[in-house]
Amino acid sequence: MQNQKVLLKVTNLKQYFPIKGGILGRTVNHVKAVDDISFKVYEGETLSIVGESGCGKSTTGRAILRLDEPSGGQVEFRGEDLLSFSKKKMNAIRKEMQIIFQDPYASINPRQTVRQILTEALEIQNVVPKKERGNRVIELLETVGLGTHQADRMPHVFSGGQRQRIGIARALSVNPKLIVADEAVSALDVSIQAQVINLLTKLQREFKLTYIFISHDLGVVRHISDRIIVMYVGKIVEIADKKSLFENPKHPYTRALLSAIPSTDIDNRPQRIILKGDVPSPIDPPKGCRFHTRCPFATELCRQEEPSLRQTNLMLDGHKAACHHIEEIEAGTHQPSPLTVS
Repeated sequence: MQNQKVLLKVTNLKQYFPIKGGILGRTVNHVKAVDDISFKVYEGETLSIVGESGCGKSTTGRAILRLDEPSGGQVEFRGEDLLSFSKKKMNAIRKEMQIIFQDPYASINPRQTVRQILTEALEIQNVVPKKERGNRVIELLETVGLGTHQADRMPHVFSGGQRQRIGIARALSVNPKLIVADEAVSALDVSIQAQVINLLTKLQREFKLTYIFISHDLGVVRHISDRIIVMYVGKIVEIADKKSLFENPKHPYTRALLSAIPSTDIDNRPQRIILKGDVPSPIDPPKGCRFHTRCPFATELCRQEEPSLRQTNLMLDGHKAACHHIEEIEAGTHQPSPLTVS
């Protein structure tokens, strides 16, 4: 993966949302939804971002596409900093960067037919001549597994899975290179999830797409990902290829997440790690490591100093974790409290 071409490079990305207060409505604090994160996305890969609700994963996807204007950092797409683009230039490049939204019921216009929904994207970006747009709509419907006879139907007659296919067709309509899939299957039934995931995988091979796949479902992530980023309260705590992360997680938070995956293998079921306490508020995150308030391995160093995202000699190439005690935990010389496991 390291030898592949970098399509997207995110450097020190921040997304702070102001909190207003007082009679004059002045900014009194900020929600640090994404706080100084950096990573790369390679052409043709699926990079997944996982974590608990509120960790900043969806905000990261929206900030990359400038659906929300980032508070700081750089987002380089093919070597160009998107945050320096004018509105006109950004609109022009949007055809190469698309998003599939989480809610298939709220993300498409209920007053338009499927044909109008797909034609609208073609008109805005002018990617095909006007006389060819009808054929392009039919082609898109067939690509995502919908019938051509459904082009003139309204969204309310479709199921959730079919609506998500319409959303996928809309994203594909302008021939993008990068697609951010923001919880694209979380609102769907399990059987429909499998169909949509298989469709996304098929389309990636066919059109050489690159995905940023945002999800809280580790089972889905394990199926679709090449590499995985784990986030916690606005920070990246671990990043690794899929095999390395699932077989040999390094960060205590990642270990806890993986231990919660349901398993039918009774004999080899992993020991469940129960985290004590609540997730800290992104308004006032704890000093030092943000996970130290719930971490069974936390020390005074963790409470005072924020760990860097680093690779040790225990890790495979590209596997990094933000923890002061990776080596000790791996060697078994730094033990958790017995009250945190069950």
